[in-house]
Amino acid sequence: MGALSMEKKWIFPLIVSSLICVFLLATSFNVGLISSLHPINSFFSIFPSRTNQTELAFAETKMSRTPPPPLAPTIPRFAYLISGSKGDLEKLWRTLKALYHPRNQYVVHLDLESPAKERLELASRVEKNPVFSKVGNVYMITKANMVTYRGPTMVSNTLHACAVLLKRSKDWDWFINLSASDYPLVTQDDLLYTFSKLNRNLNFIEHSSHLGWKENKRAMPLIIDPGLYSSKKKDVYLASPRRTLPTSFKLFTGSAWMVLTRSFVEYLIWGWDNLPRTLLMYYTNFVSSPEGYFHTVICNVPEYAQTAVNHDLHYISWDNPPKQHPHVLSLNDTDKMIASGAAFARKFRGNDPVLDRIDKDLLGRKNGSFTPGGWCANHPKCSEIGDPSKIKPGPGAQRLRRLIARLAMTAKVVQNQCR
Repeated sequence: MGALSMEKKWIFPLIVSSLICVFLLATSFNVGLISSLHPINSFFSIFPSRTNQTELAFAETKMSRTPPPPLAPTIPRFAYLISGSKGDLEKLWRTLKALYHPRNQYVVHLDLESPAKERLELASRVEKNPVFSKVGNVYMITKANMVTYRGPTMVSNTLHACAVLLKRSKDWDWFINLSASDYPLVTQDDLLYTFSKLNRNLNFIEHSSHLGWKENKRAMPLIIDPGLYSSKKKDVYLASPRRTLPTSFKLFTGSAWMVLTRSFVEYLIWGWDNLPRTLLMYYTNFVSSPEGYFHTVICNVPEYAQTAVNHDLHYISWDNPPKQHPHVLSLNDTDKMIASGAAFARKFRGNDPVLDRIDKDLLGRKNGSFTPGGWCANHPKCSEIGDPSKIKPGPGAQRLRRLIARLAMTAKVVQNQCR
C-alpha cells in the first residue's frame, strides 16, 4: 500500500508538468506561425499593402483579440522651387498661383540676368498677396544667383533652394523643382491625395546609365561655366584636354526635373559621407550637369538606389535624339498631355492659349486666381483660407494614380531602377 501511495503522489505532478510543457510548446508554435504569416511591406511598394483577410481571421482566432485598425494615410506636404530668368516674371507668377496650396512650401527665384525691376516686382507681389502673407509659405530668394542651364550653376541654385526649404520647415515630404515654363496638369488636391497613398521613400527621377551620344558630347568634354564667377550671363565654354570616364563611380543621366524625398535632399545637403560633395566637384566641368548630378548621386548609394522610380512625372515632347531644349507645347498637344497622366508638363510660352485650356478643363482655375481646392473659402473663392487638410481630388488624381500604378508594374517586371 505504501508503494501504491507513493506512485499516486508522483503521477499528479507528472501530469501537471506534462500539460504545462504541451501548452508552452503550442503557444510558441502559434506565435511563430503568426509572425511568419504577417505581411511584410516591400521597401519599393508604390501603394501601401493591405492585410489579407484570411490572415487577419487566422490571427484573431489564435490570439483571441481584434488587431488595431490600420492608420489612415496622412496628407503629405510638398516643397517647391520655381525658377525663372529674364522676361519670366508673369510666367512664374502664373505657375506659382496655379500650384499654390497652404500645406506646401514655395521658393521662387528669378536669376541675376533678370532686370532688378522684375525681381523687385516679384518680391512686392509675394509680400502684398494677402494669402501668402497670412500663411507665410512663399519665400523669394532676393539675393539672385546667376544660372546657366548647361552649367553647374543650375545645380548650385537647386541645392541652394533645398537648403532654404530645409531651414524654413521641418514638415515637408517631397521636393519638386520646376521652371517658369512648367505648368501643372493636376490640381494640388489631386497631387496631395495621390501621394498620401504612396511610400514616402520614393524618389521620382528619370535616369539611365546608357549614356549613348552623351558619353562623347557631355561626359568627356571639360567645360567652364562663367556663371561661377561672372555677373553677366554667358554660355559655357570648352577647356582642354578631354577627360576619360570615371572608374570610382558610375555615371547616370536623365531629366533635370525631379520629385525627391526629404531624406534624399538632406543627404545631398548634409552629405554624411563624401559622395555628394565629390560628385558636385566632378560635375562642375560637366556639360548639362543638371541632367546628371542628382541621378549619379542617387544611383551610387545603395540605400537610395532602390527608391528611384524611373520617371519625372512630366510630359515633355523631345526630338529623337533629344536636343538641348524640348518642343514648345501648344493646343495640338493637349490630348497627349492628358493621356500621359503626368502631373506637370513643359515647355510653354507665356500666356499661350493652351494654358487657358488647362486652367479651364483640368484645374478649374478662373481669372488668374488660385487653383480651387478643399482649402478655399469665402467669395471670391480662395480669397480666404479654410481647412488646409480638406482635400477634394478630381479626375486628375485618377489619371496620376494610373500612371504611378504603371510605373510600379514596370519597376517590378523590368527592374529598371538605376540600370
